Amino acid sequence: MPPTGVLRASGSRTALGALSAALIVAVSALAGCGSGEREKDGSPKPTAVRLPPRGAGFDYQIGGSYPPPAGVRIVSRDRSDSPAPGLYNICYVNAFQAQPAERSSWPADLLLRDARGRTVIDEDWDEPLLDIRTPAKRDRVAQRVNRWLDGCADKGFDAVEPDNYDSYTRSRGLLTAADATAFMTLLSRHAHARHLAIGQKNTAELAGRREEAGLDFAVAEECGQYDECGVYAKAFDDRVVDIEYTDGGLRAARARWGDRLSIVRRDRDVTTPDSAAYVRKAR
Repeated sequence: MPPTGVLRASGSRTALGALSAALIVAVSALAGCGSGEREKDGSPKPTAVRLPPRGAGFDYQIGGSYPPPAGVRIVSRDRSDSPAPGLYNICYVNAFQAQPAERSSWPADLLLRDARGRTVIDEDWDEPLLDIRTPAKRDRVAQRVNRWLDGCADKGFDAVEPDNYDSYTRSRGLLTAADATAFMTLLSRHAHARHLAIGQKNTAELAGRREEAGLDFAVAEECGQYDECGVYAKAFDDRVVDIEYTDGGLRAARARWGDRLSIVRRDRDVTTPDSAAYVRKAR
């Protein structure tokens, strides 16, 4: 998840531009393709998605968009923003928790509650966890989140970054890794049907389930700081974008992975250049 302090807001394919050499791959769209075409066995036909280039210049702009610095080929922005023309664009979506401003818009029974009926909250963000414990509830939550993925596709993003995959670790034991993986699978099916690649956000412990969950690349925060870059690099064949929030983390990430992964140092609030707190370093 983004560091504390970032405002996370709600909200044609991008021109190939500098990414004309980016790999186009076929991945199985595990839910119906937009065309509705299916194989003889009834499974959806593979849907083509474009994966992010390996080791390319990267900028993390989920706290607000601005013109990407020179050398940037990949940018991640909130779903409320528009993609950057000519670049590979990742769309940030808060998928496993309800943002405070949107809490009232969620049906009460889709907010995770403990045995006493109290809503389970991610205290760092004051965000209620979403209840994905049963197939029926996962389907209902996915219907709402998938509309946001549709918005990303309609705006021209190339990929989506569903945040808080690891929310089960903050659920007081009410959610499991299996619940998280099952829900992510629903999002992956829909993303692929809309020709969007989908990234695993953090959650190194589930990197081994990437194929089961239908995930295509990784968005890691501080994998250099916590020596987790190798986990993501192995699972995702070096298709990893990493955000470090300290100079030490940046040095560690670049020392071992600088020629293989996309790495950037940002300030913890992911601010824009007009802020005194703004930090961005690539080397």
